[in-house]
Amino acid sequence: MSEETAALDIIDRDFGEILGEKYLSYALSTIVSRSLPDVRDGLKPVHRRLLYAMSQLNLRPEGSPKKCARVVGDVIGKFHPHGDQSVYDALVRLAQDFAVRYPLVDGQGNFGNIDGDNAAAMRYTESRMTAVAQLLLEGIEENAVDFRETYDGETLEPVVLPANFPNLLANGSSGIAVGMATSIPPHNVAELCDALEALIKTPSLDVRSLLEFVKGPDFPTGGILMEDADSIRESYETGRGSFRIRAKWEKEELKQGLYQIVVTEIPYQVQKSRLIEKAADLINAKKLPLLEDIEDQSDENIRIVLVPRSRNVDPEVLMESLFRHTELESRFSLNMNVLDGGLTPQVMNLKEVLQAFINHRQDVLQRRTAHRLEKIAHRLEMLEGYLIAYLNLDEVIRIIREEDEPKEEMIKAFKLTEIQADAILNMRLRALRKLEEQIIRDEHAALLAEQADLIKLMDSHARQMTVIRKQIAEIRKVFAPETELGRRMTEIGTAPVLIEVPTEAMIEKEPVTVVCSEKGWIRAMKGHIDLSRVSELKYKDGDRERFIFHAETTDKLVLFATNGRFYTILADDLPAGRGFGEPVRLMIDLPNDADIVDLHSYDENRKLLIASDDGRGFIVAEKDVIAQTKNGRQVLNVKGGVEAKICTSVEEGADYVAVIGQNRKLLLFPLEEIPEMARGKGVILQRYKDGGLSDVKTFRREDGMSWTTGAGVRTETALEAWLGKRAQAGRLPPNGFPRANKFSTV
Repeated sequence: MSEETAALDIIDRDFGEILGEKYLSYALSTIVSRSLPDVRDGLKPVHRRLLYAMSQLNLRPEGSPKKCARVVGDVIGKFHPHGDQSVYDALVRLAQDFAVRYPLVDGQGNFGNIDGDNAAAMRYTESRMTAVAQLLLEGIEENAVDFRETYDGETLEPVVLPANFPNLLANGSSGIAVGMATSIPPHNVAELCDALEALIKTPSLDVRSLLEFVKGPDFPTGGILMEDADSIRESYETGRGSFRIRAKWEKEELKQGLYQIVVTEIPYQVQKSRLIEKAADLINAKKLPLLEDIEDQSDENIRIVLVPRSRNVDPEVLMESLFRHTELESRFSLNMNVLDGGLTPQVMNLKEVLQAFINHRQDVLQRRTAHRLEKIAHRLEMLEGYLIAYLNLDEVIRIIREEDEPKEEMIKAFKLTEIQADAILNMRLRALRKLEEQIIRDEHAALLAEQADLIKLMDSHARQMTVIRKQIAEIRKVFAPETELGRRMTEIGTAPVLIEVPTEAMIEKEPVTVVCSEKGWIRAMKGHIDLSRVSELKYKDGDRERFIFHAETTDKLVLFATNGRFYTILADDLPAGRGFGEPVRLMIDLPNDADIVDLHSYDENRKLLIASDDGRGFIVAEKDVIAQTKNGRQVLNVKGGVEAKICTSVEEGADYVAVIGQNRKLLLFPLEEIPEMARGKGVILQRYKDGGLSDVKTFRREDGMSWTTGAGVRTETALEAWLGKRAQAGRLPPNGFPRANKFSTV
């Protein structure tokens, strides 16, 4: 290395290594100093600094508020060197009763609303602490917590607050750090206090037992928690999960049999204005056909009025459709990722969070007790000096009047400490009266008794737990369920019962004519066109008609393909009748080597007879062939070159089956010989030496077997010659039967 290079002090390091160190430093700073709450007081640094700054400004609940600009100025000037707007936003949220279950800031002025409107500028608003915030700061002047230097080293700030209030779970928290996040919903303080007392009494309790007290989240905006008990338990046991919250609603009866739905509570963190705007957009887009209108009649209380399209609409079905398409139902995630001891990120379960709070309260109690013992010891030392002075009053007066160094002389004469000597010298003359001596003796005795009790407290874990239990009981008394602030806001429900919203309830019902060409181009023409004029329809070059039938936009279409799969298409999803439509393969996952066998409107009460070209088949209920995905539903199993060939409806009252093969052999046998199945290969309908199946139909024997040709319909009633049993070969059909070996050639 040259002298010039050495002078520059250049260090040769891998760039990736340096970048990794710097990014890790940034990540740790974000995690610890910005985004994750401390498990002990449930606060992030900005919130902790806000409350401490307000306490320094003496903004007590009983005092007068100060401008928020003053508070924010102190915070960013002394403790939190970040943007003033971000600090003000944090302050505003702590004052919003719809955002925080137990507000920590009492705001005066415009602090925003549930519609999503912003708060007024900080120069216009004022704030002070609430009683809850005071509980968090209780004992901070009594050495209850550690302090550290602020960013500029000019003053000190608390590392954590004493937190005589279970703030983490009571108010919840959310934040996104680097590579991790936290999301904790608010809970009911009375329930938390019950759980804390039970855990102190029986430390071995598990999460399942604690959930007998903590029923679930309690959001400031109310709503209904729609989760089953097992799901809730799993979330609290692992520290991760989610909660489904639904709006609270009721049905209001109107005149002439009409009604309307009134929503009185909406899910947490949902902006009311955005909720209504989105619902209105869905109404305009005809995505909520059951809903006629939505109105916001809210004042200080939420009142959203939902007007159904008709009196015949089922309220439960209407609300189910709204829950599916709007934010009247939302999910709040649970991720109890917190800072353990203010340093280590950790996902905790419910018991661990509650135990961490108890441990913190014990630590605070011990520190406050030790601080009080120091104060008592100091005061006792002074009082003992006073008593010595009273016993030797004349000598003390002489020393003070005659000696040049009275302090040293008194220390030497009466074996006093410097503190005692200073206290005697600072006594006022009127304190020398006899009555004052008795007061000092009484105070001395009381302090000795208090000191003895505190020493016992410091030496006994059981005594400490008793004190903490009493503190928690006092909190529960203030936030009891019968009080306005303590009552449970969110109703505990059960997992929602799946209500099937009929397709016709979600789509405006209109008549259409479904047209599908031989090459699989499909479209829906408005109205029911005259089927006698289908020859006027146009197709792409080389293509021609194949399926044409009337339907409604609310119908499901059932498509059966040569691969033995059934596919389901909503008629409302079909392209408009202008042009040639679209390939049906774009709407479903129909393989290129598969073709369409049949296409018709769905009827849940119908049964279908399906068969493959090798003469095997069975009966299946149409309700069992509906597919939930574009990939379809495999019903008829085919392989080895065999393809699905037939899909025909079983006629009402039919008792016989007619099967004809490509070899022009006809066989009739009872319908009961064909099994009804949901899936399979089927049974042999007819045997062939050459060729395979051509066509199948069902009929009533007493009506005879009919077939259709271009000349009309013919019926054969003398059927004995073709009657047999399933899987036989059959005989040649009656004279006049179509040469195409089909029961219908039209």
